Amino acid sequence: MATNEQPPRRSRPGPWPSAPASSVESNAPRQPLSWARRTGFRPMASGDSTPSTSGQIALPRPREAENHPDLDARRPTNTPIPPPLPATSTAERINRDRGDPPAQMDQGGRNAREANGGVRTAGSVPTSTGQVSHATPNGPARPVPVQATTPNGHVGPLPPPNGSLGSGPPNPPPPPPLRPRRDEEAVTLPQVMDDDEVETRPTHMNYELRDTPGLVPIILYAVQHYLSMMGSLILMPLIIVPAMGGTKEETSEVVSTVLFISGVTTLLHTFFGSRLPLVQGPSFVFLAPALAIINSRDFESLNGNNFKHIMKQLQGSLIISSAFQAILGYSGIMSLLIRLITPVVTSATITAVGLSFFSYGFTQVGTCLEIGFVQIMLVIIFALYLRKIRVFGHRVFLVYTVPLGLAITWALAFLLTESGAYSYKGCDINIPASNIISDYCRKHISRMKHCRVDTSHALRSSPWFRFPYPLQWGTPVFNWKFAIVMCSVAIIASVDSVGTYHASSVFATTRAPTPGVLSRGITIEGVSSILAGLWGTGVGSTTLTENIHTIGITKMASRRAVEVGAGIMILLSLVGKVGGFIASIPEVIVAGLLCFMWAMLAAIGLSTLRYSEAGSSRNNIIVGLSLFFSLSVPAYFQQYGISPSANSSVPSYFQPYIVASHGPFHTGYGGANYILNTVLSLNMVIAFLVAVVLDNTVPGTRQERGMYSWSEKEDARREPSFSRDYELPFRVGRAFRWVRWVGL
Repeated sequence: MATNEQPPRRSRPGPWPSAPASSVESNAPRQPLSWARRTGFRPMASGDSTPSTSGQIALPRPREAENHPDLDARRPTNTPIPPPLPATSTAERINRDRGDPPAQMDQGGRNAREANGGVRTAGSVPTSTGQVSHATPNGPARPVPVQATTPNGHVGPLPPPNGSLGSGPPNPPPPPPLRPRRDEEAVTLPQVMDDDEVETRPTHMNYELRDTPGLVPIILYAVQHYLSMMGSLILMPLIIVPAMGGTKEETSEVVSTVLFISGVTTLLHTFFGSRLPLVQGPSFVFLAPALAIINSRDFESLNGNNFKHIMKQLQGSLIISSAFQAILGYSGIMSLLIRLITPVVTSATITAVGLSFFSYGFTQVGTCLEIGFVQIMLVIIFALYLRKIRVFGHRVFLVYTVPLGLAITWALAFLLTESGAYSYKGCDINIPASNIISDYCRKHISRMKHCRVDTSHALRSSPWFRFPYPLQWGTPVFNWKFAIVMCSVAIIASVDSVGTYHASSVFATTRAPTPGVLSRGITIEGVSSILAGLWGTGVGSTTLTENIHTIGITKMASRRAVEVGAGIMILLSLVGKVGGFIASIPEVIVAGLLCFMWAMLAAIGLSTLRYSEAGSSRNNIIVGLSLFFSLSVPAYFQQYGISPSANSSVPSYFQPYIVASHGPFHTGYGGANYILNTVLSLNMVIAFLVAVVLDNTVPGTRQERGMYSWSEKEDARREPSFSRDYELPFRVGRAFRWVRWVGL
């Protein structure tokens, strides 16, 4: 037993008496959880949760061996695994007998690491001298100083234990740390990220996944979170409803329905899906196929209200494709497909989604250039030039880029309208263009229609209270060719969600989800899109890719705050005037915002390459080929069989979506022609096919490809914090234990 007096020096400490039985039982050392868990190592890889503080990511976390730690999971299979080093230091044996926990070194990550008890360097064994011994496959343990955070905030070497070590001799001074050999150094990958703009260190996140702010902060953060994503939530109906021939009043009703479904499906996902702080909403992935269905020749002979008829067709195709997506997740097929999905594939696919709408963007802005150009310049100035400006400690210009740009541009357009800048004597905007006789009015009627802000009566005619209900547009109509087109897009939406799940888990400072959690999330997304089809939003409701950007700039990854924001969305959807106000936004301002939103979506897709070797020529060529063919192949389909002098009743910016009527496929069956011509004219489908084939056939290491490392089920049993991050609430998970691929 230890005494207060220094014992006489002897050559070697004697055998230590065993601790009492009760002490041994209560303080028995725990079995090592894994190589990373036993040492406290937090690797920065594409499958790990804690982002790198230096803009780099290290190799993926090695997997745990059966009875001993695996110090290098990436070694060839014929390399023997070294046995774990025995504890030889006196202080370590005392701590082991006493059951003392390891010293905690960083309390910055509160929830994601509360089960660890501390953080140590990889592959280390604690010693009594404030160092750790690194065990390598090629040599003995090497002592390296351990950095510890003291109560006063200073970082330095871990001090030796206080008090005497009993009758043993004092510990000799540690040898100087040796520089690891070149073949032992961790290979780091470059990360394309602006440290000033998106700080991904866990300690820099205001709130992590399971953090719950106070009542007032949680409401403010919830509103901030949804305002930063406002463009993705409200702009979709402003495109598809006018394309279907709907009125401003019908646009207002669809906007309210979208807000309602977004709130409901977000709650479903945070409770029963992946449980990550991800907002669900109308994804741009569904926009291109929706426009292809809207511009189908099947609707050319319609008379009366085209909007409701086409909407019922969209509802039927959405319900079938969403059921297909839910089957992908619930059957476990998605957990198998993720082996083919890497950051290279998701990068090319998401980028192609953003680039596919270039024909709509500036074409609409040009209808009123002075308003549209101002809108584009404002969002660029706010997002780039003023992104570091703080007001009361908040980067308001970066976080609220879309709302601020919309408000200023709309106010400018209102002033110009009231000043008479767009008023022309004798011209009435309410008279159809075909009935206008005066050449003077015909010349200026388009400018009056697109530049004036008083042309919409949606706000005035909208009721104060309106409850969105299912089947409000009528009974859905099921058309198998439309459904197959939507099913192909459901696969793209699932690939998009895979990349978003992984990236958001990194920002939320938690471990990557297991394949079961991923399948569970895809299943709930399918259920969410079924609800969107029943209520009639026109497009599916899935995880918005913009979540990655929003979490990064707001530093808010609290699941509870996202749930509060979803509740606010549901309440706003019941106020009809809110939908009417959004429906009153001029089309040119909408087009200017969409130019920025689609460009940002393409940028998010390219940034996904940071989880692989972005400097690899292999990856760059694959992404380059995927993006080039995603633009070139659809252009071939869209231009096939069209005469340059042919006149079409479809606007020029919708020309790419009428390809089914003149595409190169002409089989004996019209339905097959429509499916082949439409699916192969979608930019994201071509990008996905080219990227997934090349990435899985061209030789490349797992590190070079940036293979996603998903967590294992055993991690949930060994890590209480991981289980609390992803387990289903209200003991619902017990009902799904028999379905092994949708649980933890």
